[in-house]
Amino acid sequence: MKRVRWDVLAPCLVVAAASCWGMIGFFSRGLSDAGLGPLQIAEVRCVIAAAALLLVCLALGKEHLRIRLRDIWLFLGTGVCSIAFFNICFFACIERSTLSVACTLLYTSPCFIVLMSCLLFREEFTPRKAASILFAFTGCTFITGIISEAPGLSVSAQALAFGICSGFCYALYSIIGRYILRRYDWLTTITYTFLFAALALLPFCAPAELTHTLIKGKAALVNALLLGLLSTMLPFILYTNGLKHMDTGKAALLTFVEPMVATFISAAIFKEAFSANNAIGAALIVLSIVVLNSPLPSFMKNRGGKDA
Repeated sequence: MKRVRWDVLAPCLVVAAASCWGMIGFFSRGLSDAGLGPLQIAEVRCVIAAAALLLVCLALGKEHLRIRLRDIWLFLGTGVCSIAFFNICFFACIERSTLSVACTLLYTSPCFIVLMSCLLFREEFTPRKAASILFAFTGCTFITGIISEAPGLSVSAQALAFGICSGFCYALYSIIGRYILRRYDWLTTITYTFLFAALALLPFCAPAELTHTLIKGKAALVNALLLGLLSTMLPFILYTNGLKHMDTGKAALLTFVEPMVATFISAAIFKEAFSANNAIGAALIVLSIVVLNSPLPSFMKNRGGKDA
């Protein structure tokens, strides 16, 4: 049997995951139009993903649901501290500033992942990673519109704190998930992550009102299912499998594809303007991926340089 080239497949899985995340706005807009609030939409994502994953576990074997009691804190870390808290902080930032500011601050998460991976996993912080972070984050500021808003933009200390916290919490999934994947498979990892996330978000989302909205509207229910399966469960399956076979920091940097995909979908489907800033941002993100994955020049290889 031909050996799997994880050095090629793993980055492709992460980029595919980021592309699926980029479609979140396509489905969440329908739920928002139906009357659901941001935290309710986050709860829908987690509940549907958790329910589908539980069914998969039961179909493939109950051993996927077995975890050691002493490891519960790890799943609380990915589910509550990462997925649930990131949503709460992200929407708190939006309430105190703008969506563009909140999105830009959320995308500090790959920077946190790269730095924490260097400290915890002894991954190298190379010039290539530094350049990729610079290009990708700058591209994100163009795409989210924060560049065009910058002249009159005022961000409060609270908004800044919540925004940075959202990026840090989002980063925790990759860091804690790395530890979990040493002990459990990808299915167990994401199943318990979303189960705990759904339970943590439940008190914030008026469950009776949420259920009523989904039941009375067929379109809302379809959007909820697609959001939970196509833009939540599937990308986490892809990302978690990719993460297991590659440098954590590199995986994080590849997720900058998400805002680029979201921008293209907004322009193509919702007929939103695709500005020069959007084009510059997309080009910078593509450049960051090229820099991150391009082969080393021959003269650096001859010197024994290591850069990944």
